[in-house]
Amino acid sequence: MTTTRTVRNGAVELHTIAEGEGPVLLCVHGWPELAWSWRHQIGYFAARGWRVVALDVRGYGESSKPQEVEAYTLRELAGDVAAVARAWSDEPVVLLGHDWGAPIVYATTLLHPERVRAVAGLSVPYAPPSELAFPDLAAQLYADRFFYQLYFQAPGVAEAELEADVDAALRGIYWSLSGNAPLDHWLRERPPTETLLQGLEVPDPFPAWLSEADLEVYVRAFEAGGFRGPLHRYRAQRLDVEQLAPVRGRTIPQPACFVGGERDAVRHFVPGADLYADPGAAFDDFRGSTLVPGVGHWVQQEAPEAVNAALEVFLEGLDR
Repeated sequence: MTTTRTVRNGAVELHTIAEGEGPVLLCVHGWPELAWSWRHQIGYFAARGWRVVALDVRGYGESSKPQEVEAYTLRELAGDVAAVARAWSDEPVVLLGHDWGAPIVYATTLLHPERVRAVAGLSVPYAPPSELAFPDLAAQLYADRFFYQLYFQAPGVAEAELEADVDAALRGIYWSLSGNAPLDHWLRERPPTETLLQGLEVPDPFPAWLSEADLEVYVRAFEAGGFRGPLHRYRAQRLDVEQLAPVRGRTIPQPACFVGGERDAVRHFVPGADLYADPGAAFDDFRGSTLVPGVGHWVQQEAPEAVNAALEVFLEGLDR
């Protein structure tokens, strides 16, 4: 049985859903997704003795949508996760994070260690906070070509493009970063003057891992709530540098694992490098990584059975 609860963190209201009884497994989604992104994990782990909680991150779905960029720093988002953890559990929880959800749960582990028992990152490996904001690095790496995070920096521009046809935008984004698209299609070389959706294909029918009914859940949510809050997360990265200075360079001591798709474009965000080569480098108690063959960025949706199996091994290794 699914239950819902609204959790407050200051003025922000966070929509959460939960199934099961037992220790809490708290799931944090990325861009542009929802708590719904964890639908394949919620029932699976609820049936195996966990209370599985998923939230709509602020800016998304039924949660509050502050308008200022400052509301979307990792410090603020980690505070939300800690508030949800406190609301659902008296004991430290296990965190799962995908895409932006991964840096959010890593930051939660650094800033609220007493709330975190263990952490699993999906698609984005942990890199300790540093003095360099990723948009500034990207500006050097992609000086003469398009890169989506640089395109997102000007408020209002990407919002207008994405909100003009939410259905087509989401189909293009989801497909281009999936294992069904040509390898690294998301990072293909094109002029810096192009827009995000230029040249993105919209396949019909869509690959079977995302049904029309599932897609409609996302479309309705973004048509209602827009993209400003979700895009502000990319704009807040420079603010993170100062706010996370007290934990700069820190490794994560809690038990950890990593799961990624073999064909995920995140692997090659730094041209010529493989960001999945050593995902455990900055953890003190790394329990292993799993790369799922043939799968792209939306790993827990594209290959739920493989992801659940990998996470189950990790969770079974924790002292319960």
